[in-house]
Amino acid sequence: MEINSINAVEFARLFMGAAANLEAKKEWINELNVFPVPDGDTGTNMSMTIMAAAKEVEALKDPDMKSLAKAVSSGSLRGARGNSGVILSQLFRGFTKVIAEYDTITAGVLARAMEKAVETAYKAVMKPKEGTILTVAKGAAIKAAELSETTTDLLTMMDGVIKEADRVLARTPDMLPVLKQAGVVDSGGQGLVEVLRGAFLVMQGKEIDYKAPSKEKADETRAVTQVNASIEAQANQEISFTYCTQFLVMLKEAFSDSKEQEFKAFLEGIGDSIVVVADDEIVKVHVHTNDPGLAMQRGLSYGSLTAIIIENMELERDEKLSALKEKEMQGAAVEALPPKEVSEEPVKDIGFVAVSIGEGLNEIFYGLGADYIIEGGQTMNPSTEDVLQAVSKVNARTVFIFPNNKNIILAANQAVSLCEDKELIVIPTRTIPQGITALVNYIPGQSAKENEAHMKEEISYVKTGQVTYAIRDTEIDDKEIHQGDYMGIGDKTILSVGTDRKAVAMEMIEEMIDEDSSLISIYYGKEASEEEAMEFSDRLTGKYPDVEVEVNAGGQPIYYYVVSVE
Repeated sequence: MEINSINAVEFARLFMGAAANLEAKKEWINELNVFPVPDGDTGTNMSMTIMAAAKEVEALKDPDMKSLAKAVSSGSLRGARGNSGVILSQLFRGFTKVIAEYDTITAGVLARAMEKAVETAYKAVMKPKEGTILTVAKGAAIKAAELSETTTDLLTMMDGVIKEADRVLARTPDMLPVLKQAGVVDSGGQGLVEVLRGAFLVMQGKEIDYKAPSKEKADETRAVTQVNASIEAQANQEISFTYCTQFLVMLKEAFSDSKEQEFKAFLEGIGDSIVVVADDEIVKVHVHTNDPGLAMQRGLSYGSLTAIIIENMELERDEKLSALKEKEMQGAAVEALPPKEVSEEPVKDIGFVAVSIGEGLNEIFYGLGADYIIEGGQTMNPSTEDVLQAVSKVNARTVFIFPNNKNIILAANQAVSLCEDKELIVIPTRTIPQGITALVNYIPGQSAKENEAHMKEEISYVKTGQVTYAIRDTEIDDKEIHQGDYMGIGDKTILSVGTDRKAVAMEMIEEMIDEDSSLISIYYGKEASEEEAMEFSDRLTGKYPDVEVEVNAGGQPIYYYVVSVE
C-alpha cells in the first residue's frame, strides 16, 4: 500500500491519533523526568497541550486544510502548559503555517512543514540546548527532507522519520550529562516521538495502543551508562558575551531583505546567538553581546523600540542549567482561585496575578496586593489560556504576572502576545520566594517599566531551597538517591540527601547561606507541623545568630519546606 497525499479530513484523523497516543503514554513520559520528585509532569504538560488542540479539531464540522491548521495552531497555543508544552505548540505553529497553503499534504509539503516547525520552535526558545525535544524535532525534519527527494510514499517517509527520531532520542544522554547521569532519555523528545508514532499508526490503519510501555521497555529506555559529569561543571562554562539583549522594532518603513541582512551582519560583528524575525510592522531582535546599546542604537535607525529586555547571562547561567531538566519543582496549576473580592471600582493602573499553591502562601500573596491567584496542583502547570483568564479578571490597564515556577514562564510569556486589551508584564520568578520578593519590592508611584527593572533585580538576590522526597532510585551530581529519601533541592541542583528530614533541611541551608546572608524565610508545608518548623527555626537562629529567621505557614503539598535565603 502507498499513500501519496493526505487531505484535510485524513490529516484531522492523524492528528487525533497523535493526541491519543501521547495521552496514553503521558505517565510513562512523566517517569523520564531527570529529578525524582513526586510531581514530574512533562508527559502531562505535552498531553494537555495537544488535547487542547484536539478539542478544537474535533469541533470542526467540515474542515479544510486552512481551518484545520488554525484549529491546531490556536488550540495548542492557548492550551500550552510548561516548557515542553510551549515548545510542542510552537512546533505545531510552524508546521501548520506551511500546510495551511495546500489542499493536500504530499511528501514535499510534509518535509517543508517539518522544517518550518523546527525553525519556529528554535526561535521561540531564547537559549535552545541540544539533547532536548528540539534536537529530536530537528533530526526528524532533516530525515524528512532527505526522504522527500527519494520517495512520494508518505508511509515510507514516516517510517524513516520515526526511526531517525528514535535514533536521535537515544543519543540525547550523550548530549546532556544530566540525562546520562540520571539514566534517562529526554522526556520531551520521547513525547514528540509518541506524537509522530500515533499519527503513523493511524496512517497505517492500525489501532492506537492505549497502554503505556511495559516495565521492561521503561527499564530499557533508562539503561544508559552512568557518568560522573556534573551540572556544576557546566555552570562554569565560559560566556563570551555577557548580555542577552531582546527588543522589538516598530518599523517606520518596509524592512527589506537587504536591510535585514545588513542588520544581521552588524549584529554578528558585536555578538552571537542572533535572531532577527521580521513581518510587515515589527522586527523581533535577539542577540548576545557585550554592548546592548550598540544593538539598540542600530535598531532605532529602522523605527521605535519597545519590549526591551537585557539580561546578564553570567548571573543567569543557573537558569540555563535548570531549564534543561524538564521538571517542575513546586507543583502547578489548573484552577484559578476567585479574586479576593469582586470590585466595581474604576479601572486601576496596575494589577497583579500570581501562581501559588497552599492556603498560607495564597494569603501571603493576597496580603502583598495580588489581585488574582492561579492555584497550583500536584501534576499540572497552568496553561496560557489559564493565565489569560486570570488576567481578564483583573481590573487594571497593566498586569504583572508572577509565574513563580520555571516551568510556567514560557506559558506566561505566550499570554503576553495573545492579550489584546491590557499590557502584560511577566516577572520571570522561578520560585514562590522570588514571587514574594518581587511583590514586596513593588514601588507605588514608579512606572511599570521602572518597577519591572527593580523587581527583576531584586529577585536575582533570592536563593531558594525546597525539601521533598524521592519517588525512585537514581543518581544526580554523584549523589546516590533512594526511593523515599528526603532531598533538599536548590536553584541549581540537589544540595542534600538523606533519611532524616531535619538533617537534610539543615544541610540544604548550610549550602545556601554565605557571609552576605541576612534573612532566612521558612514556609512550612501541609505535611510539616508548626512545632517542627519552629524547632527548625530555633536551630537556625542558634547556628546563625546574625541572620534573621522568619517562619510562615505555607500549606503547600509535596514540599515539606520551601526556604529562601537573602
